[in-house]
This record gives sequence, structure tokens and C-alpha cells, in this order.
Amino acid sequence: MDKFTKPNVFISKCLGFDSCRYNGQIIMDTFVENLKPYVNTITICPEMSIGLGVPRDPIRVVIESNELKLYQPKTDREFTEEMNAFSNSYLKALQNVDGFIFKKGSPSCGYKNIKIYNGMSKVTGSVKGSGFFGGKAVELFPYTAIEDEGRLYNYRIRDNFLTKIFISADFRKVKESNSLGELVKFHSRNKLLLMANSQKYLKILGKIVANSEDKGINLILKEYEQNLKLAFKNIARYTNNINVLMHAMGYFSKNITKKETDFILDSFEKYKIGKLTLNTPMTLVKSYINRFNITYLLEQTYFSPYPEELIFLEDSGKVEL
Repeated sequence: MDKFTKPNVFISKCLGFDSCRYNGQIIMDTFVENLKPYVNTITICPEMSIGLGVPRDPIRVVIESNELKLYQPKTDREFTEEMNAFSNSYLKALQNVDGFIFKKGSPSCGYKNIKIYNGMSKVTGSVKGSGFFGGKAVELFPYTAIEDEGRLYNYRIRDNFLTKIFISADFRKVKESNSLGELVKFHSRNKLLLMANSQKYLKILGKIVANSEDKGINLILKEYEQNLKLAFKNIARYTNNINVLMHAMGYFSKNITKKETDFILDSFEKYKIGKLTLNTPMTLVKSYINRFNITYLLEQTYFSPYPEELIFLEDSGKVEL
């Protein structure tokens, strides 16, 4: 745990921090509870922040005359201006945030798949979209790790989220150092992780680090950060991970038996068809890296992108990636 820089993570306040749901309840979430010791948490409830009490009558997002509104059906009141003003002022002042965990389905915090009602009438259809606060966060923090607590029960989504927040926190240290040397070290230890996520951006980031145009450090760091976020835009493909593990095997394959090789390759195949999570073949390969004390690979964040205490193999398997 000590070797990881703590990410700064915004978490909806109702997710284990305060009884601030519209019905006065608190949502105890296992993943959030496990995450708390490893991150610096930032919490608010946007609805309470605009003056709504606890408990309160439910609000909903509606669309009327092609305009989104935040509406409270029981009181026939609208809170659109208040929520827009708060979301803008709060989020624009938020700095050095590495990720967000929002309450699933919330008309304020929800960032996707929120029910948007067609008008204010009692009987009406609906479409899907973003909540006011969550949608503004996506707009202002593109490519930052943003999820809701429901999606984080999918193994691949959870692994991607954790990887993104910890690499973001690590890069903040590089920015604080304002050192090209520290950037070179950062890039070197993240090469396999970048290879797994995007070979395209691995090459782009390598060229930025090489600095053939002799740019100033501030510009280099800015360009690197922009492309680093793009590199982790999508969840790594199965084939990319297998390619990285095969690459790592090349460092020790001549020193193991055919039976051992076949056993490792079989774990890759089972991972590919969904019978194993990535953690199993990765741990297997890592055991040989330790056995042969391959320094370069031991330093690669790919094999330990976040604290092992946060590794949970449970997978809902139901969430669209």
C-alpha cells in the first residue's frame, strides 16, 4: 500500500458517508468501503447542496421543449437553475481529482443511463441520459475515470477504473516534480501497461518523452497527460493482455519446461474464453518473473497497477462495457 500514491476520488456522499438519500437512507457499498483506506475521498450531495433537505420529495430529470429540467413532481417545483449553477461552480473549482464514483440512477449524480421523462405529466415515456451533476463532471473531466457503484461490480470495469485512478495519481507526482527525468522513469515503468491498453498511444507517448523538438518541460507534461488519458479511454482487449503476457514470457521461456509453458498458455486460453479473470494468468507469469528475478519486469506497473488488497475476482458479468 505504501508504494502507491493515494488517488483523489470524488464519491457521492450517500455511498457510505451520510444518510442523505431522498428517503433518509445511506447506501453501504462493499467496493467503496474497501476502497476508502487507499484513496483521499471527496464527498458531497448535490441535492443537499442546493438546499433540499433529508428526507425530501423525489426529483427527476425531464425534457420539455427540447430542454432538460430538474423537476420535483409532488411540489411542482423546478431546481434546474440551482443545480446547474452549483454543478458549474463546484466542479470547475475541483482540482487534482483522479476519479469519480457516482450513485447509480441518481437524477443529480448519475452520469449515464439516467431515466429522463418526456415532460412533467404523470403518465409519460422516458429516454436515457445523464444527471445534471454527473453529466457536467463528464463534460469537464473527459477521459477521467468515472463510474457508478453498480458498474463497478463488473470485474473488467472495476480493474480499468482502479488502474486509471492510480496511474493518474502517480502522474500527479511527476507533474509536481516538473522533471523530465521523472517523466522518463514514469514512462519506462508503465510501458507494458500502456502496451496493453493502446500500442498507438504507447508510441505517441514515447515520442513525447524523447522530445526530439526540445520542447519545454511544461509543454511536454501537458502533451503527455492529454495522451495518457486517451490511452486509457477504452478497456484493454483480451488480445492485448495476452500479447503483453506473451511478451513477458519471452524473458524466461527458455528457462522453463514445455509442461510449464503449456500450463501458462492454457491459462491464457481460459482467460480468452472467459473461464478465468486476467488476474490468474498475470499472477502465474509474475511468479516466474519473481523466480528468475527479472528486474525490468518486476518494475512494470502492469503486474501491480493498484494495491493487491483491492483485487476482487467477483464479477457481475451483466454490465455493458
